[in-house]
Amino acid sequence: MIDKYLTHLINKVNDDVSQLQTSMADGHAKDYPEYKRMCGEVKGLLTARLYIIGLQERLINDDEWNLKLRLG
Repeated sequence: MIDKYLTHLINKVNDDVSQLQTSMADGHAKDYPEYKRMCGEVKGLLTARLYIIGLQERLINDDEWNLKLRLG
């Protein structure tokens, strides 16, 4: 069940990264500091996505953790 929420979160992160990349490619950064900020935001989102994917894989593959989550 939690898998669908994590997938939704991953899709949201992907959408945000795509929007930032498009904005950067279209030259919407008004100056270099803004461009650097946008790059940092993309990097942060991609790092968060890796953490979410790792959690998702762990939830799928780790039977002991799944049992703990079900039992509370």
